[in-house]
Amino acid sequence: MPARRLASSLTYSTRWATGLSTLALLLAVVGAQPVRAGMFDDEEARRQIKDLSIQTSERIDTLSKAQFDLVNQIQALREESARLRGQIETLTYELEAAKKRQQDFYIDLDGRLRKQEPQAAPADEGKPAGEASPANDQVKKAASDPAAEAREYEAALNLFKGNKIKDAAAAFDAFAKAHPDSTLTPNAQYWLGNAHYALHDCKKAIDAHRVVVSRWPQNPKAPDSLINIATCQQELGDSKGVRTTLETVVSKYPDSSAAATAKQRLKK
Repeated sequence: MPARRLASSLTYSTRWATGLSTLALLLAVVGAQPVRAGMFDDEEARRQIKDLSIQTSERIDTLSKAQFDLVNQIQALREESARLRGQIETLTYELEAAKKRQQDFYIDLDGRLRKQEPQAAPADEGKPAGEASPANDQVKKAASDPAAEAREYEAALNLFKGNKIKDAAAAFDAFAKAHPDSTLTPNAQYWLGNAHYALHDCKKAIDAHRVVVSRWPQNPKAPDSLINIATCQQELGDSKGVRTTLETVVSKYPDSSAAATAKQRLKK
């Protein structure tokens, strides 16, 4: 009996110890799960932080490159703007110089042509005193003060020299109307045409130069007026008119410098 009880007690003790060991193992396993989960969470966070850092660096590099390119483009635009300003200033200077040369040429030509123009002879030369005709009396009245006419004409020409083209056009027009029979009127009419051309009004320029050609066909300025008419016709796109006008210069004024110019233009 005692032996059986002892064996039974040992068996029960063994089972109890085994149960306790199993319970301890289970508790250990259950306790270890949160630790492993925490380890996994830290690694994921570090991985995400690393990925975010890489993405941020890439974005910063992209923005830096874009900013650098923008700075280069701005600098290139500044250089191009400076170059264009320089070209504009150069072209403006050349245009003003060309205008000045053209005015000087016109003025010089006007002076030379005025020296070549024949002076008006006295209307009553060779007639007995008291036999002057009424027409001659009107001419004398109209040209009663040649000095005043010359001053008026020079004043208009000085306006043109001073690049006051609009005022010069008005002055030449007024002179031509006030002194229709003056020896300076063909010149004034010629310069009126040039003034209208300088004001970019080719139609008025053509009309003014045609007056020179029709009223004073033998005047030295008549062939030059025809050349100016051809220039205006060309700007207006009248190719047929240009050829007709240039051919008229060659045929009517073959020995003039304007004819040489017309021949060159006809070859083009």
